[in-house]
Amino acid sequence: MSTKQRVKATVLFHALSDETRLELLNRLKQGEQCVCELTDALQTGQSKLSFHLRVLKEAGLIRDRPEGRWMYYSLNQEGLEDLEDFVGELKKAIRTSGSSKQCQ
Repeated sequence: MSTKQRVKATVLFHALSDETRLELLNRLKQGEQCVCELTDALQTGQSKLSFHLRVLKEAGLIRDRPEGRWMYYSLNQEGLEDLEDFVGELKKAIRTSGSSKQCQ
């Protein structure tokens, strides 16, 4: 795994390491939502929500779209594919790796 891939994986898993961010992703499975809808659904302040949305966006897991005075958020297919690729590499390594002979 290259340094760039390790950094990307670190950012992705950091974004997934918080219950609020996981709840945001779960809500966005239903489709695009306005920040006001997400604030109401999670019963949290807009500044706290904005922080979590920024972390998810920087990880590439969500995208935003301004409309008027509101910002709308949705899942980002490319970011989710990056995550899927990384997990797929781990699964592939499990299938192809043998036991360590050094410790036997």
